[in-house]
Amino acid sequence: MNKDELRFKYKALRDNLSLDEIETLSLDIANQALRLPIWDKINYHLFLSIQNKKEIDTEYLLQILAGKDKNVILSKSDFKEGTLAHYLLTDNTTIKVNSYGIPEPIDGIQVMEKQLDVVFIPLLAYDKAGNRIGYGKGFYDRFLAECRPDVIKVGLSFFPPEDSISDVREGDIPLDYCITPTELYTF
Repeated sequence: MNKDELRFKYKALRDNLSLDEIETLSLDIANQALRLPIWDKINYHLFLSIQNKKEIDTEYLLQILAGKDKNVILSKSDFKEGTLAHYLLTDNTTIKVNSYGIPEPIDGIQVMEKQLDVVFIPLLAYDKAGNRIGYGKGFYDRFLAECRPDVIKVGLSFFPPEDSISDVREGDIPLDYCITPTELYTF
């Protein structure tokens, strides 16, 4: 299937999940994350969930990162430029939900892409080669292109991978891992 077909399919699959299912599956994903060989790093980029899109609740991952005393970095979207700015999450960070339903830091201590060690990535679908599909605006592909080549890219999904995505482009940046509630995929 192509990206548009897969976006349609996985939006519908997520829409069919209850809030209780999302909570349980999100906790399972966080527990699976503990099996990854990534916990010796320092700077972890995390997305905050868009609740009305039934995204994975990253609150459980946030708790793990805090418990391990890791630096957590959050993004703020610039829809005019199609870019993300990244800020260190501190006790003083104010989070506000933007007009697209995305919880974001208002401002704070800026962190550059090259400083990130691990990036947890939202997605709608992915394939067995680690290619991912987001909402189609390219924010994460542009962001990941600015990171160091050795940054660890971890997708989070409620669902197993597709066999392949038929219209992967040259600028698409694949995942290193994807975590589901029951499996840990390595690419």
